[in-house]
Amino acid sequence: MAEWLKKRDFSIGDQGIDRVETITIGGVSQTILIQGESIDSPILLFIHGGPSMPLPGVSSRGQDYTIATNTKELVKHFILVFWDQRGTGKSYSSSISSESINLEQFIHDAYDVTHYLKKKFNRKKIFLAAHSFGSLVGIHLAGRSPEDYYSYVGISQIVSWTENDRLALEWAKLEAEKRENIQAINELNDIGAPPFTESYKQWSVLRKWQSKFNSLIYTDGLTKHPGLAKIMWRMLASQDYSLLDIYNTMYKGFKLTYTDNFIKGLPYLDCRKSVSNLKIPVTFIHGAKDVHVFGSLVEEYVDFLHAEKEKKLIFLDHSAHLFHPIDTRKIEQLLIEEKKHCETLDSRNWDRIIES
Repeated sequence: MAEWLKKRDFSIGDQGIDRVETITIGGVSQTILIQGESIDSPILLFIHGGPSMPLPGVSSRGQDYTIATNTKELVKHFILVFWDQRGTGKSYSSSISSESINLEQFIHDAYDVTHYLKKKFNRKKIFLAAHSFGSLVGIHLAGRSPEDYYSYVGISQIVSWTENDRLALEWAKLEAEKRENIQAINELNDIGAPPFTESYKQWSVLRKWQSKFNSLIYTDGLTKHPGLAKIMWRMLASQDYSLLDIYNTMYKGFKLTYTDNFIKGLPYLDCRKSVSNLKIPVTFIHGAKDVHVFGSLVEEYVDFLHAEKEKKLIFLDHSAHLFHPIDTRKIEQLLIEEKKHCETLDSRNWDRIIES
């Protein structure tokens, strides 16, 4: 591999922590990345989307831009933790059963990661952020275990899977007609209407045409996005990822995850029913141009959600689902501002458990 490709955007000094660890979570080996310039900083656990799309994840060590935040400044303020979820990247194993790939298991795994970090660094609470599918994991953690977290930041928050599919199908059909794409029109008409509970094919056809019509990335004459291919290429730049890890992510992980059983469970996911109240501060960040996960549903959810403390919704103008570098820098700063929620605590210890 060429040395220029392996070059990091930043490195952690000797006083900090820069480590990849493989730990047993939910009965299987899973891998996390821990980065921070000071071990006295608060902990931020960032949950990636997908599933089976570990970005940001273990492969993001030393990289500034990821699809949902920048990291170069984050590591100056937090012990930043990325985690390759079960079945993907460095957390893939042929021994993992497809039956264990479901939202409830991901929530339990994330809970175990949280408590591993609390014990390792002797803390009462940590910060929590999540992107896309990871936001379903994050919002349920925040709702079920508020005692573990200072606050929650949901980036590209998914609210109702079925309602989002309805909006996505409507958008894709309009795009197909606009482009006079007869194949797309016919295939999208053939899959019927959500909820897609019959087979994987219904859901995969919709996602295929969403991707072909560029629902993930916004670009125009002035806004140029790096593109998904360049983002995925950065996995090759990782000193921690082998070609096998990339193969496991792009092929075996997808095959393990996207089964009929997994897809059939998605239409029943609705945060309006499962998380109606939050006891910790919550911020939702959404790309204003996102037509993959629709911001209108997040707006409705924010109005519906009973937040005992602060709730905010922020739209970023240069992005769709995969954020533009202009906006990932803004997300990074918004995450840093979350530390203000703990300004009454001793900043040298960040709510460290004091043992007698």
